[in-house]
Amino acid sequence: MYLELLFFAYLIDFIFGEFHLIKTLYHPIILLGNYIKWFEKKFYKDTIFRGFLLTISLLSLVFIVTFLLSKIDNIYFQALLCSFTISSKMLYDSVKEVISSDNPKYAISMLVSRDTKEMSESDINKAAIETYAENLSDGVIAPMFYLAFFGIVGAFIYKAINTLDSMVGYRNEKYENFGKFAAKLDDVANYIPARITALLISLLFFSKTAFQKFYTYGKKHESPNAGHPISAMALALNISLGGPTSYFGKVKEKPYFGEGKKEIKKEDVKKAISIKLKMDILILASLLLLIV
Repeated sequence: MYLELLFFAYLIDFIFGEFHLIKTLYHPIILLGNYIKWFEKKFYKDTIFRGFLLTISLLSLVFIVTFLLSKIDNIYFQALLCSFTISSKMLYDSVKEVISSDNPKYAISMLVSRDTKEMSESDINKAAIETYAENLSDGVIAPMFYLAFFGIVGAFIYKAINTLDSMVGYRNEKYENFGKFAAKLDDVANYIPARITALLISLLFFSKTAFQKFYTYGKKHESPNAGHPISAMALALNISLGGPTSYFGKVKEKPYFGEGKKEIKKEDVKKAISIKLKMDILILASLLLLIV
């Protein structure tokens, strides 16, 4: 396992968050997105096979580059690169910005794909908590999981899969077929991390209810993974997330996750993101104990 590499990568993200790279460089995740946009522009067809080619070509490129980088025998250099796959600080800062912004609708629109124009304050707060819970898995626990077992190669292969899903994995007219392979692969990649995240949320909030019931509510979500951390967070905070939500001008009748109040306040968002410091301490202390 790559526990020492994971420790330094997480520590870098904890201290610095997202680096602002100089203009001649690009963030590695932006490079992934640029390739996806280029392939789609040049080779898009409304077929599963063409989406399969996109996925395989991107993952092959990522594997080759990261395998070569893994041969550079410098743990701090590798940790710096791996820190780009972990988004704990950026996620926290982004969600915190929603409740501190003078324009919360704009702030939340930067984080979600749902319609934000007619959102109430409660809707905004609900979306912020759902985003935080779901992305604790996608942006923090999952890349850490693959980094721990497969090093820099595993971390960036996961981020490539997740980036593909976030860009083409939509169930709409354009991406229903083209993004299907990427979306299914993302479901597989997130299966274990999503459940670890739900358990971690239950543990850090000392919530027996969340631990016992997150799966019951989580399996109601159309995604096989996203519902579990969202449900754990809702149960831990004694609120209800989910419910009718507007996407691309159409209201989707999503089930409710949780058993508490449906009017979500800023205080609920603050309580949700308060998990970060406890999580940071637990992760860094646990890794340090394992590697010394």
